[in-house]
Amino acid sequence: MGANWRISRRTMLKGLGTAIALPWMEAMSPVTSAFGAQAGVAPKRMAFLYAPNGMNMADWTPKQEGASYELPEILTAFKDFKDDMLVLSGLTCDKARANGDGAGDHARALSAFLTCAQPRKTHGADIKVGISVDQVAAQHVGKHTKFASLEIGCDVGAQAGNCDSGYSCAYSGNIAWRNESSPVAKEINPKSVFERLFGDSAQPAKVVAQANERSFRTSVLDLVLDDAHRLQKKLGFADRRKLDEYLNSVREIEERLRRTQFTTTVQGIDNVAVPKGIPKSYSEHIELMSDMLALAFQTDTTRIATFVHANEGSGRSYPFIDVPEGHHDLSHHGNDEGKKQKIKKINIFHAQRVASLLEKLKKVKEGNGTLLDNTMLVYGSGIGDGNAHNHDNLPVLLFGKGGGTISSGRHVRYEKETPIANLYLALLDRLGVSTEKLGDSTGKLLNLDT
Repeated sequence: MGANWRISRRTMLKGLGTAIALPWMEAMSPVTSAFGAQAGVAPKRMAFLYAPNGMNMADWTPKQEGASYELPEILTAFKDFKDDMLVLSGLTCDKARANGDGAGDHARALSAFLTCAQPRKTHGADIKVGISVDQVAAQHVGKHTKFASLEIGCDVGAQAGNCDSGYSCAYSGNIAWRNESSPVAKEINPKSVFERLFGDSAQPAKVVAQANERSFRTSVLDLVLDDAHRLQKKLGFADRRKLDEYLNSVREIEERLRRTQFTTTVQGIDNVAVPKGIPKSYSEHIELMSDMLALAFQTDTTRIATFVHANEGSGRSYPFIDVPEGHHDLSHHGNDEGKKQKIKKINIFHAQRVASLLEKLKKVKEGNGTLLDNTMLVYGSGIGDGNAHNHDNLPVLLFGKGGGTISSGRHVRYEKETPIANLYLALLDRLGVSTEKLGDSTGKLLNLDT
């Protein structure tokens, strides 16, 4: 096929009830690409990953600033991504504080983390907080993709009930808010996310359901095999290899989903039924959901995502890393060194899961860079130290280069009480989303690109 042959960025491999989006390839036409006007320019993506109950900050915060800092113990999980990481110290989420409302730090921590707005203290139907940064972005860039945003997690997010000192469970179980009173429920079943990503929304629901069920007896790839063979004959060598690698990764995820053992409850939450397809292994659960996020970004199915590893205030235990106690109880460590060491183990576990996602993103080539280069991924918590329940000097990391707009590989310390909302304004600006105000923001965060 001639070198000038091009395919649309929106081309999909289709079969009965199935539509598989394609990764970025050299043959993508700049005319029909949703990437933007400039040929070969990949889109910017934005993701927010959350771990609950704060961190053991002494083993999180680097002592040195700038590029020549040493990784503290928790951050050694990111040693292979130091050049892709900004450690941001000094950021505050003031609206997670009581501000006259009394107890309920966990509920406020998660609900205010991306909204930077004060949640109304209620466990009734009159919940109110604010629109979250991911949904602001989705409203502006979501029109370019199949899904405006992707919300995933590993714990059920209840939408009612009293979960934290008079605060609705909606606050401690949801990070994404479409508007001030409407949380966006997260999907916790990796099988359901897979079906959502690869189902053909243009075909009747019954046909899609039948295809999804068939895909887990055989393979979703078998349904699009003819289409894939026709496309491969037209591609150059590099694109054929890229397509093969992508399809192999899809097949690998399918196989892992089939091997998944099911459970009907979420550890740490009593008497809550969840859809079948949840792995018994928490680590495998996070890995599978990370795979879905990576695929969604790789195929430009969405550019905005949130991933909550566990709901705020989670009492999950971690016996597989020799921590049989509940996370929340341990976080109230009272400066007991043994408990702090166990908290550190939990923190390292979550950091390693994030590092695994970063590895997936960095392996995907896009033009002269990688998928990670074109991503802005924030990882952190709405609580600093779990024992103090403070919401200043939060543990916040920013990964990726935002399409060349971020100068990573540094530890940047900001003045006390710098709103974390300022970081979000700066990231929105890099997405081309012009927003003057988000929550308690006071302006765009500086020093991300110098």
